[in-house]
Amino acid sequence: MKKILITGARGFIGRNITAAFMENKDVTLFLYDIEDELYALKQFILESDFIFHFAGINRPKEDEDFEGNLGSLQAVLQICEEEKKFVPIVLTSSIQADYDNPYGLSKKKAEEALIKFGMDNDVKVFVYRLKNVFGKWCRPNYNSAVATFCHNIANCKDITISDRDNIVNLVYIDDIIAEFTKLPFMTFYERERFYHEIDTFYSKTLGEITDTLYKFHSSRETLLLPNMEDEFQKKLYSTYLSYLPKDRFAYDLNMNVDARGSFTEFVKSDERGQVSINITKPGITKGNHWHHTKTEKFLVVSGKGVIRFRQINSDEVIEYFVSGEKLQVVDIPPGYTHNIMNIGSTEMVTVMWANEKFDPENPDTHYLEV
Repeated sequence: MKKILITGARGFIGRNITAAFMENKDVTLFLYDIEDELYALKQFILESDFIFHFAGINRPKEDEDFEGNLGSLQAVLQICEEEKKFVPIVLTSSIQADYDNPYGLSKKKAEEALIKFGMDNDVKVFVYRLKNVFGKWCRPNYNSAVATFCHNIANCKDITISDRDNIVNLVYIDDIIAEFTKLPFMTFYERERFYHEIDTFYSKTLGEITDTLYKFHSSRETLLLPNMEDEFQKKLYSTYLSYLPKDRFAYDLNMNVDARGSFTEFVKSDERGQVSINITKPGITKGNHWHHTKTEKFLVVSGKGVIRFRQINSDEVIEYFVSGEKLQVVDIPPGYTHNIMNIGSTEMVTVMWANEKFDPENPDTHYLEV
């Protein structure tokens, strides 16, 4: 059983790593934050065999940075030395440590203090100089520009960009957590290696980031999904959704309703086509058309129906009986005219996937009775 102390446990990284470790039954967590009593910190350190030190200040006021970033670490190190409790410690620092500003200087001093502690006491310490971190639970107007952009755009507020071409290096919270959660279980440490980085990062301009976020925002109207093959877009989209206001998780779709039932587009993708929901009333037949190149998949999830096919140069009619009682996907090949008929007593609901978005300028849909 690993006993792990997390300082700054209610902060951005602290909350994420706590959530990750909670899934591990071989871990006991001690959670400490700035509002907690100092005696609790001492007790946690005495019981721990690994420490993650995330406590600090990201947006200091005047001299707060030295007190928050260096002072909080010194409190941990002092207790460890007084109690002769020498366990591995991870410190999250910042790329700002290379800069001559109060925040950067405080981070640099904290790095030096931890490394000295490790050398003096022959204990492994890790200094992670993190790039701009983004992901769920990151405070807007505090932790990162990405958090602020996501929050404002998701809440229909204006954003301000000083330079669209400014490049920022970004690292995703789950990539950090994936590495951090392995550290307490490592069986070998390179003691002389103090500085570490997260290998996966993304270099993007502010213009690229905000343009992508505005596309996410408009996707409820366009129905366009992000390109999930792009790892950055996938991670940024997850981040953006985490900032939606609680009363805006749901949104309406445009249902095209007539006497036969309804047809509703659900999601679209430049790479993966589109998904639609087709509702057919009893006794109604829909379709009677074919495609040159477009292909589809039909899945009846409720009700009963029959899908009929005929190769356009043949008289042979092929039938597939479908039902929500047995989920079965039916492929619609090109060159076959086809229709779907509700043969049940209730509405039939069909999920339809097409391998391309519908293009009104080139619909590739040609009427022909089966």
